[in-house]
Amino acid sequence: MNFRVRPSTKEDCKDISRMIMELAVYEKMPDQVEISHKELERDGFCQNPFFECLVAEVPEEHKSKEGFSVVGYALYFYTYSTWRGRSVYLEDLYVMPEFRGNGIGKGLLCKVAEVGRKKECVRLQLSVLDWNTPSRDFYAAKGAQDLTVSEGWHFIRFDGQNLDNLANEAPKD
Repeated sequence: MNFRVRPSTKEDCKDISRMIMELAVYEKMPDQVEISHKELERDGFCQNPFFECLVAEVPEEHKSKEGFSVVGYALYFYTYSTWRGRSVYLEDLYVMPEFRGNGIGKGLLCKVAEVGRKKECVRLQLSVLDWNTPSRDFYAAKGAQDLTVSEGWHFIRFDGQNLDNLANEAPKD
């Protein structure tokens, strides 16, 4: 299938927001999504963006049943490893179900890797739910290492009231 991967624009945020919700439904967590296209526009298209995003687009003649031509996205941002240096973190990689198996996911993943390499990133990191075997297999087939077992890393999160509590305990200026 013919498709192209391109940097997202502010105008793509409604499509990205739609696919974020589709991904959340797939991951059995639709109630966790609290942002809309407005936050994506604000946070991704400001002077110092919090993220970058690529979209996969198909020609009009191949658009989805619902009429969408933007059929996948890869949302990522940069981090820093005190051991290794520049890194890129892939927050989401999603392709609409009817377009899977056409190389679109691979195209998005490879493009994120290319962008990272151009910015001298030494690694691409991401997380995958333990039950999501198709995605885990997809990444493994491309050479990804699952650090859960090999290195014993756990992902830790502070949010909501716990984040507020932590921030309130910060030393005063």
